[in-house]
Amino acid sequence: MSIDLSLPELPILRPRITVVGVGGAGGNAVNNMIQSGLQGVNFVVANTDAQALEKSLCDKKIQLGINLTKGLGAGALPNVGKGAAEESISEIMEHIKDSHMLFITAGMGGGTGTGAAPVIAKAARETSAAVKDKASKKKILTVGVVTKPFDFEGVRRMRIAELGLEELQKCVDTLIVIPNQNLFRIANEKTTFSDAFKLADNVLHIGIRGVTDLMVMPGLINLDFADIETVMSEMGKAMIGTGEAEGEGRAISAAEAAISNPLLDNVSMKGAQGILINITGGTDMTLFEVDAAANRVREEVDENANIIFGATFDQAMEGRVRVSVLATGIDYSVTCNDKPETSSVNQDGTSEEEKFEWSYSQTPFPEAKQAEQVGEGVKWSSNIYDIPAYLRRKK
Repeated sequence: MSIDLSLPELPILRPRITVVGVGGAGGNAVNNMIQSGLQGVNFVVANTDAQALEKSLCDKKIQLGINLTKGLGAGALPNVGKGAAEESISEIMEHIKDSHMLFITAGMGGGTGTGAAPVIAKAARETSAAVKDKASKKKILTVGVVTKPFDFEGVRRMRIAELGLEELQKCVDTLIVIPNQNLFRIANEKTTFSDAFKLADNVLHIGIRGVTDLMVMPGLINLDFADIETVMSEMGKAMIGTGEAEGEGRAISAAEAAISNPLLDNVSMKGAQGILINITGGTDMTLFEVDAAANRVREEVDENANIIFGATFDQAMEGRVRVSVLATGIDYSVTCNDKPETSSVNQDGTSEEEKFEWSYSQTPFPEAKQAEQVGEGVKWSSNIYDIPAYLRRKK
């Protein structure tokens, strides 16, 4: 008779991070991250446009609102995107329910991204609340990373984007906003349209890599998921940046590049409530360099800010230093159940929130002129040029 004294193998426990790309812009961002080789993340894409889903590099694809849109898109109407997400919410939750951290990326101003992203974020929040009621620590930390339209896309699309941002911010822990117009700050006359958008998508890549590296890369100072959650939970708007440098003064140069990201919305680190700093380098990175980089970032924030710091090694970074900074709590965080304190009032006595009703029975905007019906029982009003050509031809 033999006695087995071997210890059972312990499962490898690590945070499950999911990125959901919503709509066309969100799907493109996911494609770029997959092509860049980002590891340790589960990717999901969700769209009302069946053709766009077919072209996605992602394995996990969700066709939003099959009955509502027939796979033909949302027609630039957020209320249709919202309805499509609500129709498919069970399938969406199957992909994200076991996540510890959820990144939702989308473009604001269109139909699917603007309408569906808040629905997904709210469902994740409600799942967290339901689990919390059962005395469990399980919570889906939800981060929105979204773009705003170019100026040339017009006032109406920008207005849709702003109202969509208000809706989304109510239901995420942290929100990072990237105005597409800011691409002109880093582009030149020879920058291609495709390359410019890859620069914007890189902000999401930076954010995810900055978080995952601190938890999974070997280093002097590693963090766990609870540290990340402390900085990002219920924190409202955020800014994120990264910088790499080599040669003399590389640590300071990398830190200064990280705190001055030209792509982000007009936000400042000065009032940030939480700061996450990740310094990565090769084995030649010195203690003095780590100290210099961390102190340079600390100079930019309030002395009472909650600063969480990590330092990791990467053999591929030999001779270089990379500093990633995530600043959260830049403005007041609005929860899912909160109502806006103030709202603009139109000449007819209605507010902008009332004009932009997230239901099928209301006209999204005052200038909407024409009622259309697509699919059974779904009606909305819109300017005819916001209706896809294939629907206009049916008239």
